[in-house]
Amino acid sequence: MVIVMKHQASAEDIGKLVAHIEALGFKAHLSSGAERTIIGVIGDERGLEPENFALFDGVERAMRVLHPFKLASRDYHPDDTIIHINGVAVGGKNIPIIAGPCSIESREQLFEAARAVQAAGAKLLRAGAYKPRTSPYSFQGLGLKGLELLKEARDAYGLPTVTEVISPNDVTLVAQYADVLQIGARNMQNFALLNAVGETQKPVLLKRGMMSTIEELIMAAEYILAHGNARVMLCERGIRTYETATRNTFDVNAIPVLKQLTHLPVIADPSHGTGHWNLVTPIARSAIAAGADGLIVEVHPDPTQAFSDGGQSLKPEKFAQLVAQARKIAQALERTI
Repeated sequence: MVIVMKHQASAEDIGKLVAHIEALGFKAHLSSGAERTIIGVIGDERGLEPENFALFDGVERAMRVLHPFKLASRDYHPDDTIIHINGVAVGGKNIPIIAGPCSIESREQLFEAARAVQAAGAKLLRAGAYKPRTSPYSFQGLGLKGLELLKEARDAYGLPTVTEVISPNDVTLVAQYADVLQIGARNMQNFALLNAVGETQKPVLLKRGMMSTIEELIMAAEYILAHGNARVMLCERGIRTYETATRNTFDVNAIPVLKQLTHLPVIADPSHGTGHWNLVTPIARSAIAAGADGLIVEVHPDPTQAFSDGGQSLKPEKFAQLVAQARKIAQALERTI
């Protein structure tokens, strides 16, 4: 249920209503906008009548939320959420690009990639220290050593960092080194992990599961939001279909759908969405045109030597071309890269 307060509602009016909601055994989440405050009533609300809340001073209207997700809904939070990450704004008019290698292989490889993506215009550095792989024999990442290198690269190049966390037990450790916690496609419905990152105040990049619906993605975000972390970014990274020409089928439809249903920033991953480096830039262009709030792109100094995902990684010069083309599309939409 969502309760919309009047523009002139006082802090006392809001406080009394919140106290009443909590006395009934529900959680009250406040969203304060420029015009008015909206209160989300979180819990099993089937026994509640919206009309009863309309009797309280300062209430304009109360209504049930039609979607199963509450806190992610635009009914609860009509305005776009803008997430600030060490001086980088994600959402609104700004479209930052996150770039870097799939996995951290060495200090030299990571620093070369960081230097290249920064020069081309990337605003955040991505690189994996822990890598969940389909095969147990594939490279699994450098772990803590990778996190230490990632922090060193951040300090050297001034780029906030994004890296994946794969276990609830690792959340506290990874949060000490990274600026954004990534939940990969394989862990989108790892509810213990979602709850754990929800307990932090670190920004979370939540990737859509390879066989998950849009509603399931938003419901996964709801777990994080319900645990008090409002800094969630959704990521479309392609889904598994019957098509075999590409690694995944990039669902460009998901971008405007998510933008209509939720207030959360939407990031596009054309690297995993295609699996082929020569398709990454065209799909990145389409994602910006569809309204994406950012891109996450795999870039490697020498993709032929990459420990993982070399076939979908751009060389630095190709990444620079992607950024230049994305800027032109963003400008046409009155946005900036």
